[in-house]
Amino acid sequence: MGKPTGFLDYERKTSKEIAPKTRIKNFNEFHIPLSFEEQKKQGARCMDCGVPFCQYGKMIAGMASGCPLNNLVPEWNNLVYMGNLSEAYLRLSKTNNFPEFTSRVCPALCEAACTCNINGDPVATKENERCIIENAYEKGLVPCEPPKVRTGKKVAVIGSGPAGLAAADQLNKRGHSVTVFERSDRIGGLLMYGIPNMKLEKDVIDRKVEYLKKSGIEFVTSTEVGGAKGKAPSTVAEGDVMDAYLNDGKLKYVKPEKLLSEYDAVILACGASNPRNINVPGREAKGIYYAVDYLKTTTKSLLNSNFEDGKYVSAEGKKVLIIGGGDTGNDCVGTAIRQGAQAVTQLEMMPKPPVERADNNPWPEWPKVLKTDYGQEEAIAVFGEDPRIYKTTVKEFIKNEEGNVCAAKCIKLNWEKDPETGRMNMTEVPDSEFVIECDIVLIAAGFLGAQKYVADAFGVELNQRTNVNTEPDKYDTNVDKVYACGDMRRGQSLVVWAIHEGREAAIEVDAKLLGYSNLN
Repeated sequence: MGKPTGFLDYERKTSKEIAPKTRIKNFNEFHIPLSFEEQKKQGARCMDCGVPFCQYGKMIAGMASGCPLNNLVPEWNNLVYMGNLSEAYLRLSKTNNFPEFTSRVCPALCEAACTCNINGDPVATKENERCIIENAYEKGLVPCEPPKVRTGKKVAVIGSGPAGLAAADQLNKRGHSVTVFERSDRIGGLLMYGIPNMKLEKDVIDRKVEYLKKSGIEFVTSTEVGGAKGKAPSTVAEGDVMDAYLNDGKLKYVKPEKLLSEYDAVILACGASNPRNINVPGREAKGIYYAVDYLKTTTKSLLNSNFEDGKYVSAEGKKVLIIGGGDTGNDCVGTAIRQGAQAVTQLEMMPKPPVERADNNPWPEWPKVLKTDYGQEEAIAVFGEDPRIYKTTVKEFIKNEEGNVCAAKCIKLNWEKDPETGRMNMTEVPDSEFVIECDIVLIAAGFLGAQKYVADAFGVELNQRTNVNTEPDKYDTNVDKVYACGDMRRGQSLVVWAIHEGREAAIEVDAKLLGYSNLN
């Protein structure tokens, strides 16, 4: 695949990023793609390695190695090198419903498992993917016509994130009539409101949704299935405050019984929507928000009015404390800086990762190395230092006389391996407490699983991790005709895993409805 000596002849190059101090002036995407001629060279770097872990997509040492979608990476890298982007799109679209999303937000598990990554730089597969899909849109190669034959079967998909959309897309292609229900006012789930615009511009989502509509999928927005918090309220005030805001107070409610009577199958793809809390003294102070709510209101206001409505949490002129060192925490860093924060600090409970792979973390395992993402890069450019403080957690929130948070009492942590179990245990370092001044606290500590009221409404069982319980590698629940996929079944994970789950759930539903499936 590719040029036999390509990985020797050409160095890895990726899109140019707009400088941090310039890009923070707006919420636009900030990557400038390579020229097509340069992109072809990047395709040439994909060698005929014979060990394509890039498309392996299985778990090694508890971590995914390669693409969970089993993307035909060497094939379309070679086609990029050959300049045949039309054929490259056909190969890419066989396994990935949404390369326009993954080429922007996926952490590129394929590149981490690339053979070139053993002793050099991996192939720029993620950007080759973006080149392929954007060319496909430009050349009119992305199909958007309904299937010629319908099966007469109807499927309801609850949730329009990547898992729900993938399931809907696959089942619609098969000829089933699919309706997607979304409780927010826009389609996309966390792709729309959970990922900031500078990371994924929302017209990219809207473009794909329009294609899905033209292909025959029906979308119903601002609709809560099962009632808010397990109730069936007559007014939005009784429902969920965040849902009410994201729908401008116009939520509709549908009972599960209605869907189960009208549809041949129901797929739950509602995500892992329970944010993990920080239960310490002072948590009731004003000015403490879940990161996902902060990001949602920011994007909602940006899309609705370019922030003119003022209906968002603003960090302008404030000292921001972010609890959590993952992708969501980094997105909060970048968002707060764009809003004009006075200072940004990010707490991470885990130790600082090494710059290079440790001996006990060999290829093709996922590399547990230090990653400085766009938000941290911007913080370094603006404030002169990395915002992250490692091995630290909050012991108490301190509030002022008005009840607003004004500081956080923090403590340093030690991580030690239990000699008997081999597990790492966390202990507090004695006399290591210190105080961080803050006006806003954003909790980005991950998610705990599916929202129970949705599961209860349908009567589906949850497991110990509060995800919908299914048999291993199965997607049907304990309730007849009800299936689950994505984060709601798997737990908080990546967009690429959500697409994988949606596709696999579609196969199972299709086989149930027709007795067999030719989906893959």
